[in-house]
Amino acid sequence: MFNRYSLSLGERAGVRGMKRTNINRCRILRKKQTEAEKKLWSIVRNRQLGGIKFRRQFSIGRYILDFYCPEYLLGIEADGGQHNDDKGRESDGIRTKELKKFGVEIIRFSDREVLTNIEGVYEVIRKVLEKRSKDKTPHLNPLPPGERR
Repeated sequence: MFNRYSLSLGERAGVRGMKRTNINRCRILRKKQTEAEKKLWSIVRNRQLGGIKFRRQFSIGRYILDFYCPEYLLGIEADGGQHNDDKGRESDGIRTKELKKFGVEIIRFSDREVLTNIEGVYEVIRKVLEKRSKDKTPHLNPLPPGERR
């Protein structure tokens, strides 16, 4: 039996139970990753970043996030040049506010930043995850070491 204390942060925020849309679009985007997305995926995939699970091209509501960590409700975006003009920044701002309603925090990096300073990008992500882990409520009944849900 679940109660509000036994659910993960993502489940409490309602993201987990949400019907996912855009599944086919997500699959297409996974196959057509940009060079920056490939490089970013290479550092977050397979729990390489502190043992934390990330998903790529993950749909939440009507939005598709480049990378998403359900445990910490963290979205990571690798933004190309189209995000630098006024229309792109406005659209990104609206998207960030909408996702915030689900408890999802978005961090953004330019493609150039990812391609030229991956160590700095890694460090920023690590610090955000560290901060969010401090904000996370622990389970009342944690699983024994080595077991997963």
